[in-house]
Amino acid sequence: MSVMLATVMQALDTTIANVALPHMQGAMGATQDQISWVLTSYIVAAAICMPLTGFLSARFGRKRIFVWSVVGFTLSSMLCGAAQSLPQIVLFRLLQGVFGASLVPLSQAVLLDTYPRERHGSAMALWGLGVMVGPILGPSLGGWLTEYYSWRWVFYINLPFGVLACLGLITFVGETTLERVRRFDWLGFALLSLGIGALQMMLDRGQTLDWLNSPEIIVETLLTGLALYLFVVHMLTSEHPFIEPGLFRDRNFSVGLVFIFIVGVILLTTMALLPPFLQNLMGYPVIDVGLILAPRGFGTMIAMATVGRLSGKVDPRAMILLGLLLTSLSLWEMTGFTLDISGWDVVRTGVTQGLGLGFIFVPLSTLTFSTLAPHYRNEGTALFSLMRNIGSSIGISVVVSYLSQRTQINHAAFADYITPFNLALKQAAQAGGYGLGTTQGLVGINAEVTKQAATLAYLQDFRLMMLVSLAALPLLLLLHHPNRNERLATRASSPSSA
Repeated sequence: MSVMLATVMQALDTTIANVALPHMQGAMGATQDQISWVLTSYIVAAAICMPLTGFLSARFGRKRIFVWSVVGFTLSSMLCGAAQSLPQIVLFRLLQGVFGASLVPLSQAVLLDTYPRERHGSAMALWGLGVMVGPILGPSLGGWLTEYYSWRWVFYINLPFGVLACLGLITFVGETTLERVRRFDWLGFALLSLGIGALQMMLDRGQTLDWLNSPEIIVETLLTGLALYLFVVHMLTSEHPFIEPGLFRDRNFSVGLVFIFIVGVILLTTMALLPPFLQNLMGYPVIDVGLILAPRGFGTMIAMATVGRLSGKVDPRAMILLGLLLTSLSLWEMTGFTLDISGWDVVRTGVTQGLGLGFIFVPLSTLTFSTLAPHYRNEGTALFSLMRNIGSSIGISVVVSYLSQRTQINHAAFADYITPFNLALKQAAQAGGYGLGTTQGLVGINAEVTKQAATLAYLQDFRLMMLVSLAALPLLLLLHHPNRNERLATRASSPSSA
């Protein structure tokens, strides 16, 4: 429970502040571009600091780093809520990202070490509840708090979670053995930080600045490619690299990183598309959007509870296959959405997708670390969470850009049919729906064309996500399910057994 509170607190904050941005913008007197730094500062800081988790835990102790991270995250959340200016809230959000970066990977590592290997499936089901349900329920909770209280309560809500998590960690979690002799690879950390930071900046600001038509995006793209290339070369040639290459010799772990990247793409992209679809095109108020999207989280909870029960009895790869098929089915159904659908249609497909993601995430987490040596877990869990976050960032950037591009293309295609010779348009004009001879009538026709073009663009985005889900199916052939002898051999080689 102590670990889960910390996980839920951090997972909620990845999305809870998004719906409060317009209210923050008004309170701070900021422009749209300026207020976006409230999200950008958090994302970039968390991405840069997450790979530090392994080294800091080994050098100073996992419990000590965990407790201080919770304390720092809670205090910086309170400062965000009390901020009086834009520079203050951006600075405090940056601190929140720094302290929150290690919460999810450390919670996963603690649970993997606390439970025996045969109960890892059940442990990952509990852990996955916070990681997966938090971002799903974040917009609903954020919208409710903003509507009925204030945007500041989006940050103040972390206080009770933080206090309880801190007390629980101090009381129940044991400390790990310290590694005083391990040297810190400053060059490797600097190269990785530069590459990840530039990548996150490019993804977060690319759509606003029109991608490669902006000098800033070009510079960030070049920095990303160069820094990450130099980091890989340095990692493979250095005597004491920042990330041990031995991590990637484990096949399940390497395949699991690719898999969780794809899960990250699917997890938050749908949540980024549905709110504007429901609000802008279908006219739903913010509170109703939150209520319609919330059942997706309940679907995930049901799936994870089921997976916890089936753990050890059913091949994890079969559950991942079922999850991918359910996710693809829900996205395929969403490609048939129209502006006449009911809220139940969104709820039904959302629950199906939540079930699918729940069946994927827990068995994948279990398999990824099933054959990884225990002394790699701190670094491995940090990379696992990092790849999920990068996948979400790339996925959201891709679908938002694709949405904008397809809306323009669809508008041009639909506009070709708006001619004086179109029989349906003539009939609509005769019925009084549109006035072809007035400016007001033409503006109405253009608004309808734009609305239909945007609707089709959303459906094309859902189809793209469905193809991404299906593209992950071949990766199942590369995942290895360790048999009993291999599990016993891995346990016998662990430091605790020695």
